[in-house]
Amino acid sequence: MAQDQARAKLLTVAEVADILRVSSMTVYRLVKAGELRALQIGKSYRLREDDVDAFLASRFTEAG
Repeated sequence: MAQDQARAKLLTVAEVADILRVSSMTVYRLVKAGELRALQIGKSYRLREDDVDAFLASRFTEAG
């Protein structure tokens, strides 16, 4: 496997907020509550794309 593929893509809080269609503050709350995994680098957070996908998959419910 190439090194690029092994490395997870990191997203900013703003990018995750856009993906989830919520505010940045909601993303910070999810991180603080331990519901969404994040890396803290200095004062900012980065979230792995795989972790965001897993979060969405765990929250998925089928209507009807």
